[in-house]
Amino acid sequence: MNLTAMRLLVLSGGILALIYVVYLIFSILKEDQGSRKMQEISRHIRLGSFAFLKREYIGLAVFTIVVSVALSIFINPQPYVGLSYLAGTLCSTLAGWLGMNIATLANARTAQAATKSWARALKIAFSSGAVMGFCVVGLGLLGISIISFIWEESFVWLGFAFGASSVSLFLRVGGGIFTKSADVGADLVGKVERGIPEDDPRNPAVIADNVGDNVGDVAGMGSDLFESYVSSIAAAMLLGVTVFDRHIGQFLPLLLAASGILVSIIGALAVRPKELKGDDFDAQVSQAHATMNRGVYVSNVLMIVVSFFIIRWMADEITVFFALITGLAAGFLISLSTAYFTSADHKPTRTIAQSGESGSAVLIIEGLATGMMSTVIPVLIVIAATMISFLVAGLYGIAIAALGMLINLGILLAMDCYGPIADNAAGIAEMAGLGKSVRQRCEALDAVGNTTAALGKGFAVGSAALVALAWLATYFEVSGITVASITDVDVIMGIMIGGTLTFVFSSLAMKSVGRGGFEIVKEVRRQFNELPGIMEGTDKPDYVACVDIATKSALKSMLLPGILVIVVPLIVGYTLGPNAVAGLLMGALLTGFIMAVMMANAGGAWDNAKKYIEAGNFGGKNSEAHKAAVIGDTVGDPFKDTAGPSLNILIKLVGMVAVIFGPTFFVLLAL
Repeated sequence: MNLTAMRLLVLSGGILALIYVVYLIFSILKEDQGSRKMQEISRHIRLGSFAFLKREYIGLAVFTIVVSVALSIFINPQPYVGLSYLAGTLCSTLAGWLGMNIATLANARTAQAATKSWARALKIAFSSGAVMGFCVVGLGLLGISIISFIWEESFVWLGFAFGASSVSLFLRVGGGIFTKSADVGADLVGKVERGIPEDDPRNPAVIADNVGDNVGDVAGMGSDLFESYVSSIAAAMLLGVTVFDRHIGQFLPLLLAASGILVSIIGALAVRPKELKGDDFDAQVSQAHATMNRGVYVSNVLMIVVSFFIIRWMADEITVFFALITGLAAGFLISLSTAYFTSADHKPTRTIAQSGESGSAVLIIEGLATGMMSTVIPVLIVIAATMISFLVAGLYGIAIAALGMLINLGILLAMDCYGPIADNAAGIAEMAGLGKSVRQRCEALDAVGNTTAALGKGFAVGSAALVALAWLATYFEVSGITVASITDVDVIMGIMIGGTLTFVFSSLAMKSVGRGGFEIVKEVRRQFNELPGIMEGTDKPDYVACVDIATKSALKSMLLPGILVIVVPLIVGYTLGPNAVAGLLMGALLTGFIMAVMMANAGGAWDNAKKYIEAGNFGGKNSEAHKAAVIGDTVGDPFKDTAGPSLNILIKLVGMVAVIFGPTFFVLLAL
């Protein structure tokens, strides 16, 4: 095996992703930005987004320096873990900055394209989402591969994934609090109290709401899956070097990831929407789904073929191929389950919409019940994937299955990040007064975005569960634990602490949205009361005030949840011992995964039930059912966009902290 050739092949995959990103950026920036008013609205959204990101990155910089120094000092004999950690944070922050930069430049361009061509608007929005998707896989693969080429000590590789986790903690939790504080405040006063449409420019919180789409669903989701992606690669490499020859164990996950980038680009190029005659809303939604699904199917089929030959060539172990395909299939099946429980095309969401005729209480109860029931299928899928991958390839099979679920992340994240761009475009179309037909085209794009966002959340939760399992397997490997028995009192205590951590973390996230939303509500009410001309269009709302309130609330509220995720595993390890930490990881995974699925699906179903009513069903807009659905959606917002996604970070990060500090638990206890 020629190591130089292997390194070049791996690096070429990451470089190819970034070349494709450059191509996409230039093609997007050539598009018409629209009228001066559209550009002004887009500029407000862009400035607000980067104001938030700047404050986030300042806090992150301080946190990164402290942790990097601590890792370099305390993690012996691997002082380079701190440098690896620093590289992970830099790559993740760069991916987030680039992705959100293009997203905020593409929203007005998408809306302007919709004035002439629905298909062109879809292509721009998807291409903009692809910038985030391929930045994540390109920088992720380049970062982890270069680190592994420089330092052969496998423990150093973990630092890169840990750095990515820190960024996801800041952007996913902080961004989630921001976006839902703004959304809740805008909906409660604008829709419920004043009866004005969504994205009405008279609403002082409307820009903050659109900013939230970018910081939460573009930068936040990107950082979440960046961390999952590099974690799955790092875990597979770390376990691989204990199973195979060192170089096979190191290079097999890297080459699979590089091939995943290539097939994802081919899949993305297959997303070529065709123009439709007329403005049939349902036809546009259906065509958009079919167009983007075609890209996913193409990339999945190609990945199956390519991965078979790579695994046979390098490892000559067909069992590893089965483990990889198990993860790939698990991600696909979880997406189907999520679609059934959250899409307005299916019975669960329509039942929630119908229950709105009985009031908000019944609608909320129905949504909670739907979310709880929706956990069964994803849990069974993860159980099956874990069992099959373990039976065919042991603990290494679990890590490869996690990588398999994320192997085509480039195109999957492109579909997810498409959603907030389409949502922003619909808002700009409304605020700029582009007319009913343009608004309808943008609404069709946004409706598809709601579905892809729900699918993305289901996929993110499922991949987080498999990655957390991979970290659990890795923890057993690095700590030397062979069995964690539930008859051991330390393990029992750890399980209970881990289970409780999920609820404490979720509570803090939900309360943060409640406090932030209340502050936004007060500000919006104040402006409406003190400036009555806002409703008549003679006074201009103060958008900046709402953005500033949401930013301060998010940054202040995320500190305690973030500290808990890192500190609790360390306290348990240094007091109760390594067996208790194994129990903590199991307890956090069990409750965190199930609760994340429940919250994501309940929130998505409430959101689409509201959209289904707004489409003219059960009385349409401003009906009693619609008012109840708005309340339900307000409850669901922090479920699906704050607490639920934040649990992805929890179940992964506690495992990573345990793996990195695991060897030191024995040392301290021995003293």
